[in-house]
Amino acid sequence: MANTATLYRFHIELADVQRSVYESLDLRVAQHPSEAMPYLLTRILAFALNAQEGLEFSATGLHDPDAAPINVADAYGGYQLIIEIGSPSARRMHKVMKTAKKAKVYTYKNPGNMLSELRSEKIHRGEEIELFSISAEFLDQLATVLKRDNRWSLLFDDGTITIQAGEQSFASELQSHQL
Repeated sequence: MANTATLYRFHIELADVQRSVYESLDLRVAQHPSEAMPYLLTRILAFALNAQEGLEFSATGLHDPDAAPINVADAYGGYQLIIEIGSPSARRMHKVMKTAKKAKVYTYKNPGNMLSELRSEKIHRGEEIELFSISAEFLDQLATVLKRDNRWSLLFDDGTITIQAGEQSFASELQSHQL
């Protein structure tokens, strides 16, 4: 019997001070059987940190390796924004930058390896890619309080993510990297 996806719900009270975005997010997110917990949590955080009109998770989920995990489509079949998770290849980022006006990458892995690969290849408009890393320890802490139905308060201010989940609070810096 094949493994099935696990459905999580996230009620997030978002306070993104840097962008002056204050919203209540209600997300239902399926974790693919092959999806690691750090990847799932990074997807959730990337979505929240970029909350805006039209932002959506890939309609095909992780089943389609060519689909952007998170995006904002434009009216002409392209993308206003594509957000990649993990360590996308230079080839993939070259393709992304040809179809999107803006691209961001959020990684939970060692950013040094990804940066080395991306810097070693020619990427269309590569200098415009915004790269961020989230501490693996921070994600591990969040995983300990993860439930099927989650209520978080997320404060993003001065480069620091603070999440209140129930009685527990977790904080970590969101590292920014340049190509």
